[in-house]
Amino acid sequence: MVHLIIQAIRFGFTAFQPLRGSAYRMFRPAAIDDVVLLHRGSNYIVVNKHYDIKINSDDPADEVTVANQLAKKFPHLVDHTVSHQFRFVHRLDFSTSGALCIGLNKQASAVVQRLFTKRKVKKEYLALVRGHMTEDHVSVDRGIYPNTMEGCTHMMCYSDGSDPPPGVKMRNASTEIRVLRRGSYDGEPATKIQLVPTTGRRHQLRLHCLSLGHPIVGDYTYSQRMDTGPYRMMLHAHQLHIPSSLEDVNVTAPDPFITELDPKWVANPS
Repeated sequence: MVHLIIQAIRFGFTAFQPLRGSAYRMFRPAAIDDVVLLHRGSNYIVVNKHYDIKINSDDPADEVTVANQLAKKFPHLVDHTVSHQFRFVHRLDFSTSGALCIGLNKQASAVVQRLFTKRKVKKEYLALVRGHMTEDHVSVDRGIYPNTMEGCTHMMCYSDGSDPPPGVKMRNASTEIRVLRRGSYDGEPATKIQLVPTTGRRHQLRLHCLSLGHPIVGDYTYSQRMDTGPYRMMLHAHQLHIPSSLEDVNVTAPDPFITELDPKWVANPS
């Protein structure tokens, strides 16, 4: 209980306002039993992934992963013919929360992979970014390629018009960004945005926001390890539509970036 009170004070709640439901889940690390289902069918399940959790891992020390969460809650769904026990048909970054789909059989997974290849899967993300974006709608078309600098190989780079280093392949990347609200986060200017990617490159949304001069709030990696104040990176996979011929999947992972859940985000009056 003391821990919850400390968390409440840290994140702007009073000690007399206990954390419940979605707010309680937001302000604590992911736990092994922390599985929130958005869809369950005969071919697919979709979970609302917690932030700061790996999807799977080869390291035995990583006890809390999405794969391990699912294996505990649904042991009868574990597929021993694949590594990591489940067929994750797409990925979310460690720091990103939201809708994550798992295929329950080989055919179901193959169908989704083909839909991704044909760009038939529709994804929408929400984010809080630093500063006030001046344009209400921005189309970003910037290629992305791996960072080959020593100590930075976990990062990606976006095109600034020049060619990548020799031997490094640049991949095209496109994102539509729309402003939802301007306001502040913890007293600093911030903008709430909707992001609709038409490609699915690693770290694409984070880099495209950075390229506009508006990095995502709490993005430790792409802020040169400076943005350490927020309790998480503010990027969330909000909507996912997979028009599979086997089973239509159309889900919404509730918006975590609302003042009722995080009082540090305050939208300007409409």
